[in-house]
Amino acid sequence: MEPDRLNSPSTFTMNLEVLGHDLQFAQDPNSKHLGTTVWDASLVFVKFLEKNCRKGRFSPAKLKGKRVIELGAGCGVAGFGMALLGCDVVTTDQVEVLPLLMRNVERNTSRITQMNSDTFGSIEAAELSWGDKDHIRAVGPPFDYIIGTDVVYKENLLEPLLQTMFALSGPKTTILIGYEIRSTSVHEQMLQMWRRNFDVKTVPNSKMDSTYQHPDIQLYIMTLKPPEGYADNAVEVIDEKDDELETGEEEAAKVIDQKVDEVETSAENTVKVIGEKDDEVESSKEKGENSYLDEEVEEDCEPVTRPQNGKLTDWEARRYGSMAARLLHDIKIT
Repeated sequence: MEPDRLNSPSTFTMNLEVLGHDLQFAQDPNSKHLGTTVWDASLVFVKFLEKNCRKGRFSPAKLKGKRVIELGAGCGVAGFGMALLGCDVVTTDQVEVLPLLMRNVERNTSRITQMNSDTFGSIEAAELSWGDKDHIRAVGPPFDYIIGTDVVYKENLLEPLLQTMFALSGPKTTILIGYEIRSTSVHEQMLQMWRRNFDVKTVPNSKMDSTYQHPDIQLYIMTLKPPEGYADNAVEVIDEKDDELETGEEEAAKVIDQKVDEVETSAENTVKVIGEKDDEVESSKEKGENSYLDEEVEEDCEPVTRPQNGKLTDWEARRYGSMAARLLHDIKIT
């Protein structure tokens, strides 16, 4: 038996709890535009964030202040999920959908700010038609995250979406897409296109909310593939570093040899001085100048400050340990 749908396109308003906030999304089922309905992939997306926000890459600590753009936002559900985790979100769609999207942004921002949310970032609505250079320039790329849900349902949308994602991306941009399979042909073409340009990972069902998932709805996490020639350049850099290391080792060996010579010379000089002192002591004993000898020994035995590379005191060790702990506090070792 096929699971029940999560939302009915015939409802005018949908209430949804997202990360402890009761949000309300207006819809327009009489509109001729598909973007005026809350589709199920956006619910799976936002509940995935909710389930995985306690730690890791989707925690508020990691997402705070990250710039996010939502493509084909429709009613704006996915964008609010990211904003509630601390992101600064620009949620976008075509001009026909923008009035409804702006109304949802204003209404739900007001509801969230009234609750004094500690983690809420920001969210604003903007027009963006895929491939429009003026629209892309106006939103201020690059972004840390590009998100979208149910943004592709026709073959002719694949190329404009890809080019827009490229234009909005930087070297470290992460792309999160929620997608419901409606056409096998479109789905296969989409995946082929994405895999040529991105490293694509499919989120397993175990990572999704147990209720908000569906056999036909998938979530993808994608990052840009390194440019062609990147591996060759990396090898060249490694070779250069190896050459530098070898040169450095040779120089270090020379320095060590010099230091050894200095130490040997110093040792010889020390032996001579000790011999001279022994002669002086013997001479002093013979002359009975013991008081002069005592004064000279006291001068020679004055405390010497610890060299820089000597053993640390307990106090210094504690201070360095504290500094290291602060540096490592947020680093997760895997």
